[in-house]
Amino acid sequence: MVLSVSERTFAQEVFEASTPVLVHFSAPWCGLCRAIEPTLTTFESDWAGKVKLLGVNADLSFKLANTYRLTSLPTLILFEGDKVRFRFEQYQGREELRRTLDSWMLSTSGLSAQTQRLQPQEILNR
Repeated sequence: MVLSVSERTFAQEVFEASTPVLVHFSAPWCGLCRAIEPTLTTFESDWAGKVKLLGVNADLSFKLANTYRLTSLPTLILFEGDKVRFRFEQYQGREELRRTLDSWMLSTSGLSAQTQRLQPQEILNR
């Protein structure tokens, strides 16, 4: 289950986090948003301690949806502090989503190309 944040708690939970934060902007009516949650939960588990996963209900957080110019759901945004590092809007399947998420983490971690061939859990255990 993804931890939900609101407009009131967003800045504290995202901007003040000690790790990169992946924010999943979704809505209750969005079937695709619900469909990717298991992939996001597995991703967070595989990268435990290296990334924080949060959810924002775009219907209830209009200011955030407007600030980050959401045009489709789901939208995933990876933050480091108050900086947007990556944005993912065009969902084309679980495998592509997972490859994209792992690539984000590898690039933000500054890991070598040789390390990039390993699975996330293998990298963390090195």
